[in-house]
Amino acid sequence: MLPKGNFPEKVYVNGEIVSPENAKISVFDRGFLFGDGIYEVMVQLENGVFYKKAHLDRLQDNLKKIGIDYNVEEIDHQLQPLLKASDLTESSCLIYIQVTRGTAPRKHSYPKGIPASVMMYALPYSLPTVNPKHMKAILEPDFRWHRCDIKSISLLGNIMANEAAMSANSDEAALVRDGMISEGSHTNIFFVKNGTVITHPADKHILNGITRMIALKLCNDLDIPVIERPVAENEIEHMDEAFFTGTTTQVASIAQLGDHIFYNNDQVGDITKKLQESFAQLRKKDTANSFL
Repeated sequence: MLPKGNFPEKVYVNGEIVSPENAKISVFDRGFLFGDGIYEVMVQLENGVFYKKAHLDRLQDNLKKIGIDYNVEEIDHQLQPLLKASDLTESSCLIYIQVTRGTAPRKHSYPKGIPASVMMYALPYSLPTVNPKHMKAILEPDFRWHRCDIKSISLLGNIMANEAAMSANSDEAALVRDGMISEGSHTNIFFVKNGTVITHPADKHILNGITRMIALKLCNDLDIPVIERPVAENEIEHMDEAFFTGTTTQVASIAQLGDHIFYNNDQVGDITKKLQESFAQLRKKDTANSFL
């Protein structure tokens, strides 16, 4: 019996589409034991799955990074049957995908010759054309591991930072590593100074978000200069604007970051607004197979 909550109608588990009550994985699955797996989140909007290829390509790349032998084409083949079974073929929804190393006796080293465990589901989920939030964010130490570029299902550091934000009546936590802003607990972060967008480079200390890449492409299309470098915590007060990006966050204006207030009202910075409007235009297109 599942507890009360927003559970999906159907779940894909290792080749079968079943009810959530019957969606079962062994307690010896390495995802359960070690957090040994990769996840991905996509959204289906008005014109199909938004940048589906980019998301699946990132999933495949992350699986390769940790040595899980699985071809994500199978996920692509099973996606429409899952959406149909969930009665979401034509609806806006969130799609969660998780691939773990599989089921084996508990041992730290990688087991050999076992199939990956694959699970995915879809939930009704709508997103506004433009994110109306004027986000408030706290600053939290970035005590996560040094491979944040890997979209691991082991997210305890991110969860703890996000819970700190929720406890402080904030929307997000911006993480600080060695005095530099890295990213949010579940977002990427951008700053604007004198019309130039500044954001942390896509190295091993951040996840290179799909929406982050879209935002950078939009900057190029709009002739907005970009500098990829870390922003120091003590630089925040000198920045003109800031915004978060993410699959469900889209492009969200930051009204307050730490003690620094960018806006006291519902104002949005000029660059942030341009990117929000341009991002909204992408939703009118079929981007499922678009490259980034």
